[in-house]
Amino acid sequence: MSDAQHWAPRDPDGRPLPAGSPGARGAKEEEGRVKRPRRTGPRRALPTWRMLLGTLLGVALLLIGGLIAGYQLVDIPAANASATAQSNTYLYEDGTVIARDGEVNRENVRLSQVPLTVQRAVLAAEDRDFHSERAVDIKAMGRAAWNTLTGKGRQGGSTITQQYVKNYYLGQEQTVVRKAKEFFIAIKLDREETKDEILEGYLNTSYFGRNAYGIQAAAQAYYGKNVEDLTTAEGAYLSTLLNAPSAYDVVAHPENRPDVVARWNYVLDGMVKEDWLTAAGRSATRFPVPGETKPATGLSGQRGYLVQAARDHLTSTGVIDEKTLAAGGYRVTTTLDRAKQDALVDAVDRNVISLTSDTRAIDRNVRVGGASIDVDSGEVVAMYGGVDYTRQYVNNATRRDYQVGSTFKPFVFTSAVANGSTTQDGRPIGPETVYDGTNKRMVVGPEGPTGYAPANEDDTDYGAVTVRTATDRSVNAVYAQMAQDVGPGKVEDTAVGLGVPENTPDLTASPSIALGTATASVLDMTKAYATLADHGRHGTYTLVKKVTKDGGTITLPARETEQAVSRTAADTTTAILRSVVDGGTGTAAGAAGRPAAGKTGTAEEDKAAWFAGYTPDLATVVAVMGQDPATGAQTPLYGALGLTRMNGGGPPAATWADYTAAALGDTAPREFELELQEGADESAPPTGEEPEPEPEGTGDTPAEPTEPTETTGTPSEAPSPASPPAAPPPAPPPPRTPPEAGQTPEAEAPPVPQPQKPRKRKKPPATPEAPSKAYAVPAHRPHDPRGAPGFSGPRSPSDPPRPPAADRRRRSGPRWRAHPAPPCRAPPHRPHRYRPTHRRPFRSAASSPHGRATPCSRRSRGR
Repeated sequence: MSDAQHWAPRDPDGRPLPAGSPGARGAKEEEGRVKRPRRTGPRRALPTWRMLLGTLLGVALLLIGGLIAGYQLVDIPAANASATAQSNTYLYEDGTVIARDGEVNRENVRLSQVPLTVQRAVLAAEDRDFHSERAVDIKAMGRAAWNTLTGKGRQGGSTITQQYVKNYYLGQEQTVVRKAKEFFIAIKLDREETKDEILEGYLNTSYFGRNAYGIQAAAQAYYGKNVEDLTTAEGAYLSTLLNAPSAYDVVAHPENRPDVVARWNYVLDGMVKEDWLTAAGRSATRFPVPGETKPATGLSGQRGYLVQAARDHLTSTGVIDEKTLAAGGYRVTTTLDRAKQDALVDAVDRNVISLTSDTRAIDRNVRVGGASIDVDSGEVVAMYGGVDYTRQYVNNATRRDYQVGSTFKPFVFTSAVANGSTTQDGRPIGPETVYDGTNKRMVVGPEGPTGYAPANEDDTDYGAVTVRTATDRSVNAVYAQMAQDVGPGKVEDTAVGLGVPENTPDLTASPSIALGTATASVLDMTKAYATLADHGRHGTYTLVKKVTKDGGTITLPARETEQAVSRTAADTTTAILRSVVDGGTGTAAGAAGRPAAGKTGTAEEDKAAWFAGYTPDLATVVAVMGQDPATGAQTPLYGALGLTRMNGGGPPAATWADYTAAALGDTAPREFELELQEGADESAPPTGEEPEPEPEGTGDTPAEPTEPTETTGTPSEAPSPASPPAAPPPAPPPPRTPPEAGQTPEAEAPPVPQPQKPRKRKKPPATPEAPSKAYAVPAHRPHDPRGAPGFSGPRSPSDPPRPPAADRRRRSGPRWRAHPAPPCRAPPHRPHRYRPTHRRPFRSAASSPHGRATPCSRRSRGR
């Protein structure tokens, strides 16, 4: 038995008494206390006040602990990708938008760029106590929750700080976890950032509809202007969109206009109430109807090519690396002139695209590339990359896989003049230097034949021709030999100095370099020709004028210029290239109505046709290329656009002329100011007749051979006026005092005939005897090119001595027996679709390099 049982009172049966009973332990205390009745029924379910107080204290402790734990555990996260993603905006030089790239249409701006009235309009719409309140408004959150629970509509109780946290750090999902994170992050953010920083972030991350994220994108989407140009009324309208971006677009949903106007008035009235707007200003404000919804400025059409070219320029020059540029947020103002860009597109459409036909399979292979550079500033003002970037993403203006053809030949001549080069027999190379233009003539070097014998176009023999004529007709044999005379390495260096990239494929130092086997791009060739137009000064050409991000300006490299070749070399090249436009293979370019210089070119097998030319203002290159759309392989363009052959003097030259005329518009024509090589003449030697447009079947690459004719022309090719009666042979001139003993006296040059008035084409009447060839007939014996005048190769010691200069006769093709030439009569003017501004004067005996009148033989059709 325990001790308690031992001393406790016991009942008669020996058991302990119950507590509180008389005699038991505690009996005295219970005697004076009133016993409470027990709760019965429903009252038993009600909590006591002690229970309520304890519960409230427990909940409070939990809330305080949760707040402390949440504040300690929730950190400010990194910004989500969608909030930081921005688009890059590309602009024409006048500020109009070309396109925006990137998945998110956003362009961040600094708060200082946003007008103060626009900032206050947003605050009046969303949070008028923003600058004085804390990060979160418990009272507003409770009111919003109560209204939502009681069915009075869902209301937002978030401050601008909380909305910014939702936009920038979290997401738009409606969950308790997201709301809790938003609460704690907003409190922390309010301690780390200023109110202005938070407001700036909010304006740049909010969605305004029309796929516009941020206030700058919204200003462009609704009013077509930058944010700094927004008015108070426009800012108030944009602030109403924050409440319902899609529904409050009055253009897309005109039925909602009453609600929108009411919301707009609410914003303006709030500004007046907060003393942010005067009553007079409020009454003068009118509802600003936004502009029509514009289609997304994607990358279709030319826009994609222009954007890609600008990107490549920024990354290749080291202004911005690719990864940084891809992050977006840049505003790139290009040098592209919108009017000139439209003119180039229109010219291509009229002269190439409109000529294609669905019935010709070859027309599906036609590609066009073009570029134009302002000569004075070095800025790219226009570019044509293709029909549509979304259909063919390769930019035809910047690709480097098509041969440039004879457009490379001017660089050979420029190098010759710049280096003071001479022919193999020591004669200085200039416009009037005579070369042997025989078809497939072997190129001869210092040690003899090189093994390279290029063919002329259509296997035509030109015989002894001047450099100017060889340029007009694009004679391959002459320029291959000239490249050897100058030195292929020097030619390559000159081309690189003019602007052809050093790493251009197939730019090799060999005689074939003269024929344009290199595959430079259209833009590369435009840069090189712009250097010639600028008198040999080469500068760093640019496609970008200004770059900004978040209101700051990115530094661009300054333009550097250097004298790549002497002015004399560049200007003398310009002089012979003017002959190409005035009467050579590029006469179609004369339709521009401007003093112009240029050169045609055709790639091997007619896979590309080029025209490169310039005025004193613009340098422009146009190329038509052949590419199979299925395989991407290069294809010949025989029969394309309904033409037998595709050559540079056809659609490319016509496109060049069309664009140049439109691009320069009503500006006064500028003449070339040239400093020529000593002994060079800006005007070409006489051609015997007015130039004709290049026939569609000619170019400047080897093609099917044609049979040469023994006459200077047929009535169908070159009809001439009726021939007068044959004149008696001139009497032998009196001898002149020879300069050296034993030298053969020279003959007096016949008088220079006066130009005759143009006559209509007539079939010449029959005469007793047909006129002979101009001044020679061929001898029937094998041709030895070393006997041709102007031959620059070595002569064999066994060869007979050359006759004195006075007894030499100009020969062409095979070896000729000299015959006295009849007096030369200038042919009549033959009208055609282009008349050069300056007629070339007939060269007299005094000015002729041979000391006699230049014969008036008919020009063969040029290449």
